[in-house]
Amino acid sequence: MSGLLPVEEAQARLFALHEPLASETIYYSQAVGRYISQDVIALRDQPAAPLSAMDGYAVRFADLPGPWAISGESAAGSVPAVPLGKGEAMRIFTGAMLPEGGDTVIMQEDVAADGAQLRLNTGDTIESGQHIRARASDFAAGETLVAAGARLTPGAIAAAIMSGTPQLSVGTRPRVAILTTGDELVQPGHALAPGQIPDSNGAMLAAMLAGEPADLGLPLHLRDDRTLLSRILKDLARRHDVIVTVGGASVGDHDHVRDALQDAGGRIDFWKIAMKPGKPLIAGTVGDAVLLGLPGNPSSAFVTATLFLLPLVRHLAGARAPLPPVRQAMLAAPLGSGGTRRDYLRARLDGGTINVFDGQDSGRTVPLADANALLIREIGAPPRAAGEQVDYIAIA
Repeated sequence: MSGLLPVEEAQARLFALHEPLASETIYYSQAVGRYISQDVIALRDQPAAPLSAMDGYAVRFADLPGPWAISGESAAGSVPAVPLGKGEAMRIFTGAMLPEGGDTVIMQEDVAADGAQLRLNTGDTIESGQHIRARASDFAAGETLVAAGARLTPGAIAAAIMSGTPQLSVGTRPRVAILTTGDELVQPGHALAPGQIPDSNGAMLAAMLAGEPADLGLPLHLRDDRTLLSRILKDLARRHDVIVTVGGASVGDHDHVRDALQDAGGRIDFWKIAMKPGKPLIAGTVGDAVLLGLPGNPSSAFVTATLFLLPLVRHLAGARAPLPPVRQAMLAAPLGSGGTRRDYLRARLDGGTINVFDGQDSGRTVPLADANALLIREIGAPPRAAGEQVDYIAIA
């Protein structure tokens, strides 16, 4: 634990502290944002029969250019009563089954009905098979529609429902406790005494986790008290999968997280990451829970939560790819060289261009309010000119 861990090694070691949680079966109304545990395999063809993609008339292409005798209609949700004979056209609506014998649909705008007779009124070319959704053109029975470990978006839920699967197996939501520490912190809305500041981290982390499949209680706050903190960690470990402490992770006389964790019978797996901001990050276990000790400055807490807390929650919830994706954009202005730790710089992405904010001090909150990206500058990276491509992580 004496050296600074590379970010990727620290992330891998964090995931190794706890396997993904067991899966559970849920209804579709509970599914959005969850990670699916098993592949969704189509149990049926979609469509299950050829369907019309337009309101119009079903005909046999061999009977063009008509005229045709109108022989009934086909509406969505019903089966055509009779097959389509030679020289016949059937009124058909969008989503309706094609009658047996029909192989082409002509839009209603391209024909004119005169009693029981139908004639073309367009010079446009009519193609064989036009305006028909072929059987299994969306998917066929046996196809994998949603792969295990995928996040269930509204679109993925729609595909799963269309597959014929009645319920879904998903990863259990991790139970997460947020615990801010520090005598200087005052809960939002309360008056501040000299030397005190509002506790923004608890609400910020809760907001970040709101978009994740986490079972989250209200953030707690404790004063700087090693004995009290140790007792609370023991209690939280009985009821949670993840305990997030904020503050108290450094080396000051009032930084008690490491000692309190050990007092509670826990162990530290690693401490200190080769990143800026966020170096004094602690990861360990207490009981069956993973403890993640984030630094107390708002920007440090935000960056480490983006890179470690949110991926940990996704990992436990069964995500196939829990880490935030790294993308590329063009620098709006020159960027200086990198230092001895990897930088995660608060930045603003507009279109394909990214602009780094001047104020990168970890105690500043205004850059967090304006940022929608973290620009990644590697250790010892050379200066970069405007227009060069750089890596970044998108943030909300």
